[in-house]
Formats: sequence, structure tokens, C-alpha cells
Amino acid sequence: MPVLNLRSDAAGVDALPEQMAAIGRRARQAARGMALASAEAKDIALRRIAERIRADGAAILRENERDVAAAREAGQTEALIDRLRLDPKRLAGIAGAVEAVGALADPVGRQLAAIERPNGLLIERVAVPLGVIGVIFESRPNVTADAGALCLKAGNAAILRAGSDSFRTSQAIAQAMARGLEEAGLPADAIQIVPTRDRAAVGMMLTGLDGCIDVIVPRGGHSLVERVQAEARVPVFAHLDGINHVYIDRAADLDMARTVLLNSKMRRVGVCGAAETLLVDRGCAGTHLGPLVEALLASGCAVRGDGETRAVDPRVTAATEADWDTEYLDAIIAVRVVDGLAAAIAHIDAHGSHHTDAIVTDDGQAAQRFLAEVDSAIVVHNASTQFADGGEFGFGAEIGIATGRMHARGPVGVEQLTTFKYRVHGSGQTRP
Repeated sequence: MPVLNLRSDAAGVDALPEQMAAIGRRARQAARGMALASAEAKDIALRRIAERIRADGAAILRENERDVAAAREAGQTEALIDRLRLDPKRLAGIAGAVEAVGALADPVGRQLAAIERPNGLLIERVAVPLGVIGVIFESRPNVTADAGALCLKAGNAAILRAGSDSFRTSQAIAQAMARGLEEAGLPADAIQIVPTRDRAAVGMMLTGLDGCIDVIVPRGGHSLVERVQAEARVPVFAHLDGINHVYIDRAADLDMARTVLLNSKMRRVGVCGAAETLLVDRGCAGTHLGPLVEALLASGCAVRGDGETRAVDPRVTAATEADWDTEYLDAIIAVRVVDGLAAAIAHIDAHGSHHTDAIVTDDGQAAQRFLAEVDSAIVVHNASTQFADGGEFGFGAEIGIATGRMHARGPVGVEQLTTFKYRVHGSGQTRP
């Protein structure tokens, strides 16, 4: 069984810088081996990891029960506890997601372009691994397996830092993954987890560990992502907020609008793809606003609305300006009536976070305008915002959602965890 090669949570603070530096060096060495691993070797490793997660399922669930109990004792919200909690079905889903990543095409070595120059040089652009990826996450323990599997498939090494809430569960999953790597003959150090709750470890990762980390991916709440984006000295793939909108156009079918809205908001309120604001076109507010508000309230969602929304139901409380800029991650939604498509787009531009926004309409021209003009990583027509997920995109899993404009945008899957290099083939050419 591989050793995790990391300091224990009880180790002295003075040892942390040295230990974290060693983690980085081992990850860099493992990344060199992973970059050369064959597609077959990586896929065998992913199957072994899935098998090991299933075999260690009872132990993983026991550790998860301890994490959930600690979260309840600490007074955490039900939404956070739902993100944290595992059961046999969710654990089976984690193992299945690892296998699904293994079934994807190998992203490494893909020829992205080929150019033949007049002088006879043949130039090809080829996908290669990014190197060492640091993943800093909070309460969702499935990120341990998703991130590790995606990094492995793309030929990278991963340094994982779990949050305090999922600490025990993530450790157990990472140990299972390390065993799977060893059984497959790949470097166990390709997936390392930092077994300490000490926040200083995050700061050290953000410096890049003396050049050993190539990219940082944060998965968590606003304060974590904000800190990472402010302090990181290496590139970051992240979104700061998921302030997602559902816009009900005047040409929307009411039944479809109700179904899409409820799923977007209430399927899982604590995920980054959950809708936080409902915009209703004044052209259909007379027929659609009341039933939509009633459906939200009946589902257990608190509604904060503008004057027109409050007028349709006395249970609606007044929305403040802050509500339009809030990611609730809870059973709360802000509702506003807008003067048509242009006003909806303007609201999203002013208050959105460039994550995921949806329109419900039977008007094809309105849909095309929304999809073209809304500047978000994911724009959706007549479907739930909760499809903002790498697995739903066919990526097998995702390491996160990126809302920036460089390199990766939207769900970050295996292809986005590669970069490229140019290979130039000559026959003795020299430059005049």
C-alpha cells in the first residue's frame, strides 16, 4: 500500500514549509512519468481506482459519517451538509465517474493542427499535459476522485487540498486512489492529498511550491475562490460566483417554464449551476408570473421579489439591490419583471457572474439573440441551468467550471487539462 508521503494533521507547523516543498517535488517527478504513460496504462489505473473505491466503500462511508456529524455539530446549513454527505448511491456514482473518465478518448498526443511550409518544413501542434495541477476544494468529497481522475487521464499529477468539512472523507478516497495507482504500476505520487487542515498549506500552494505547480483550480465558496484569485502566483481556472439566471420570455410555454425553473433552482440548491434569479418578461407576466411564484413557494423556496412580484403573492418578501448580486446556494430566489429580452440581457450583464444563464422561449429568434449576446461560459435554451456539469456535457466528470476567457471556459474536463507544443519536422532546412 502506498504511503501518502505528506505531513500528518498533527505535525508541527514548523515542518509544513519543508513538507509542502517535498510534495511539490514529488508531484513534479510523478508528472514527468505521467506525461509518458500510455493511454492503456492510464485507463487501467482508472479502472483499478474505481474498483478500489468500491472495495473501500464501507471505510469511506464511515469517515463521511464522521464529517457529516462534525458539520451538524458545528451548525452548518443543510445545503452544505447535502454537498458533503455520501451514501452508497453517491459513492457508486463517484466510482462510475472515474470509470467514465477512463472510457474517454486520450486527450494527450492529439494533433490539433498540421502545417506544411513552402520550404518543406512540417509543423504540427500536439496536445500535451499541463504538468502539476493544484486543486483546492471545500465540502464536496467527490471532487477528490473527479479531480484526481481527470488529471490522471490528461497525463498530469495532482496535489489535492480538501477543506475541513470533507477532510476525513477526502483522505479515505485519496488513499483508495493511491492504492489503485500503485496496483496499476503508475506513480502513487501522481495523486497526493494534503492531510492537514492548516490554512497555511493553501498559501504555499498559491505560490506555486517553487515552480512545481503549473495551474490552480479552486472548488468552493466565494471567500476561497476570491482568495485564490487574489493571491495565486500561477494561472487559475475558476469561477468566483454562480449567479445564474432563468429568463422567461413572452413566448415561453408556461408548463415548460415551470418545469425548467423548478429544476434549475430546486434540484440541488447548493451547486454552482443552481439558478439564483428569475427574470420574467412583462409581456407574459400576467399569465406566467403568478403560477411560477406559486410553484417556487410550494416547493419550499423563499421568494424575494420586486414590486410586481410581491403583488402576485403576499408571501413574497421585498428584494434589495444586494439580492440581484447574491449567490444564495440555498432555497432562496430573487424575482424581477423586465421589459423584454433587451432588459433581461442588460440585467444579466450587470448582475451575472458569466457562469450559466438560460432562456425559456418558443421564439427561435429570441433564443438566438440570447445565446449570442449573453456573455456567459454556458448559455442554455429551454433547459435547466443545472446541466452546467462536466458529466452532463459528456466529459465524464469535471474539475471545475471556468468563467474566464483564457484557455479553458465552462466545464473543465480532460481536454482543458492539456496544453500544446509544436513539433517541427525538417530535412536539413536552414533559415536564410
